[in-house]
Amino acid sequence: MNRVLPVVRLRVPTDEDAFAWHRIFAHPDVMEFHGGRAAELSVYEELTARQRRHDAERGYCLWTMLDEDERVIGFTGAQPWERDWGPTGEIEIGWRLGRECWGQGYVTAAARMTLERVRAAGVPSVVAMVDAGNARSIAVTRRLGMELAEVFTTPDGRQKGHCYRLEL
Repeated sequence: MNRVLPVVRLRVPTDEDAFAWHRIFAHPDVMEFHGGRAAELSVYEELTARQRRHDAERGYCLWTMLDEDERVIGFTGAQPWERDWGPTGEIEIGWRLGRECWGQGYVTAAARMTLERVRAAGVPSVVAMVDAGNARSIAVTRRLGMELAEVFTTPDGRQKGHCYRLEL
């Protein structure tokens, strides 16, 4: 099915976006594959500050996602995978969306914009690390044309996941 995707805008996160992310990511469904519960506000404050640095230094980051009414609905973007396992040093794309906006095409639209921006910044390929049970995010990777590159278990043995890859 080829439906028309919604209007979405991406911007570099502001200090205020930390509060919005904290609020919209507090829903347990949103956090199901991210530790099960919302992070403390300080985590989002640090995350938005780090993303501003990434954008200034690299030309890409996890951008704040805005709907057609300029309402903060989540984030999408790219950043280096910095863990000592998995695709260390590669550029990972990712997304997180407020529960009330699921199923409307926002993530697909925003992720496509992300791919355009990281390609313009000279990034040759991206990965997406997705929990094996996260059918919605797996569907987004497929809509983006990504291919399953690896199946993994986190070092603590608690999560099974997939690494999807796309050459830009």
